[in-house]
Amino acid sequence: MPADQTAARFRRLPALLLLGSLAWAAAQGSGSPSYYPHTPGRHWTYSNGETQVVGPAVTHRGVRVVPISHQFGGKTFTQDLLEFRADGSVWLRGVHAGGRLGWYPAPLNVYPPAPLTPGQRWTSVSGTLKSSSAVTGVAAIDTAGGKYNALSIRTETSVGGQISVQTVYLVPGLGVVRYETADGSRIDLLR
Repeated sequence: MPADQTAARFRRLPALLLLGSLAWAAAQGSGSPSYYPHTPGRHWTYSNGETQVVGPAVTHRGVRVVPISHQFGGKTFTQDLLEFRADGSVWLRGVHAGGRLGWYPAPLNVYPPAPLTPGQRWTSVSGTLKSSSAVTGVAAIDTAGGKYNALSIRTETSVGGQISVQTVYLVPGLGVVRYETADGSRIDLLR
């Protein structure tokens, strides 16, 4: 069954069955490559007009990374370079922006190996940038793109004394269905 059909089925399940599905996905551990979706061509469109597009894996500085393009009106403005490791973890290695590649001296851990569970925490540091994340629970999310039970992940990022907080709502196998920015903006998945 194609991933889009699987995702559509996943989000339509009643809350109890969905929690059971999350438990099943958790039991699969890091062996499930689709826990953090990264198939080339996969895309998500959000209520702020942004489309995120997964590109084919490339090698930068000897590291195999998957580019995630952030587009508005079909034009790419930035591109995250993510490393999907054999243990199932996801690391931010660098960012393309303004025609330049910013490569982190040490990668930032975006997600630890699957499964994510409420109460789980992780931290990473690269130079003066520090990122601390925690799975704060499971939340019922209702967007134009559907209804979901999603893992709520709060991330605090600090650079040079400046702190920014963002919360993402992740559905394993589907991706981020909502994110809330430091300024209080709420951006929802449309499709």
